[in-house]
Amino acid sequence: MEKKKRSRHQNPQPFMREVDDSSGSNSKKRSKAPKQHQKQEKMISSGMSSKILKEAMIQQKEIQEEEETNPINDAFVAAEEEAARHQREEVEEEDVDDFGGFDETQTQFGDYDEEINEDEEKLLEAFLSKDAGQQQTLADLIIEKIKKQDANVSSETHPLPKLDESLIDLYRGLGEFLSKYTAGKMPKAFKHIPAMQLWEDVLYLTKPENWSPNAMYQATRIFASNFGAKKAERFYRLVLLPRIRDDIKQHKRLHFALYQALKKSLYKPAAFNKGILFPLCKSGTCNLREAVIVGSIVQKVSIPMLHSSVALLKLAEMEYCGTTSYFIKLLVEKKYALPYRVVDAVVSHYMKFLDDTRIMPVIWHQSLLAFVQRYKNELQKEDKDNLRTLVGKQKHKLVTPEIVRELDNSRNRGEKDDPMSITSPVSVINKVIEEDRFDIPDVPMEED
Repeated sequence: MEKKKRSRHQNPQPFMREVDDSSGSNSKKRSKAPKQHQKQEKMISSGMSSKILKEAMIQQKEIQEEEETNPINDAFVAAEEEAARHQREEVEEEDVDDFGGFDETQTQFGDYDEEINEDEEKLLEAFLSKDAGQQQTLADLIIEKIKKQDANVSSETHPLPKLDESLIDLYRGLGEFLSKYTAGKMPKAFKHIPAMQLWEDVLYLTKPENWSPNAMYQATRIFASNFGAKKAERFYRLVLLPRIRDDIKQHKRLHFALYQALKKSLYKPAAFNKGILFPLCKSGTCNLREAVIVGSIVQKVSIPMLHSSVALLKLAEMEYCGTTSYFIKLLVEKKYALPYRVVDAVVSHYMKFLDDTRIMPVIWHQSLLAFVQRYKNELQKEDKDNLRTLVGKQKHKLVTPEIVRELDNSRNRGEKDDPMSITSPVSVINKVIEEDRFDIPDVPMEED
């Protein structure tokens, strides 16, 4: 039997409900509860919305008036934002395994301007210390400690610390790897060093003086993010700084990877100051080339105001080395609102040269000019008189007239501003600091 084909009944309007005419009755419509987002909300009346807008405008006007009457707000807000940004950068964790090495075109020259004046460099040599000893490295420190513990190793040039033999073999092999490292993953054994109690002894086994520049950069990234300020300062002072100075001395410039390592170290500013800046100036042997290279990092990277203030205070109190003026100039030109204690310390620093018979280098005059230009309204009357006497004896034909002009066209500390002039934000912040009895904490240099 042939099967009868079933005829398909097509609805000519498929999106409309079909009506069964044979039944003579419409199909029942299902009633559903409206969804929540489909419910119509009551509209705010025009009268109510106008009242809300009026109140918002009144509040906005009050906020603006409060900010105008309190000019210190902008300075403190900016300082807080800067500190928060720097803190985020400091704790930012980076994947060191993504390191692909530096471009070969960058490997022999750091990202700084070559501005070395040979005549100025020779003049600065007169202020360098002739009796400065050799800079201490991590190897010197560990060897000295080993020799104190065991008198039998006094004749060995590179004695081994008392550690497990397997650990010694592991990290000596790691040192050979780091001496040839260019790019790629860092060994896990190296990443575990920051968590070790005897990290200095273990690091000594790898011979940091033989690391490749790229390995030094990777090590700085790891230690800067995993060490506290105190341990990071020791790594900077005993490992990174000697390597940077040796590279500059040997090549008359700094390898790009080492320059980037130096830049990375400043993300812990307290450790950078105590591990790089202060030992470099305190050594008494920092030449102009070293100052220009290290100073370019200070100039480019943002440093929190408090750390800059401490750095200026310590540099001003330190025994003078010719290139110290270069770092003072860079910190002054950051234009921070310094506490009066720091301003007074810088004035006292310059007054030490009142009876100095040596010819002061140009950078000394330039740093004094930069200081006077920025903080002339924060100086006391007697300070200005003393500085006029100073520049009367220590003269420079181009810079000295500018210093005198800045001193003459300024008000003294504590004097009221001209009603037609804008209040100096430095004065306002210093006033608040004095009222709150704010004081910069002493940051003593650690001695080994």
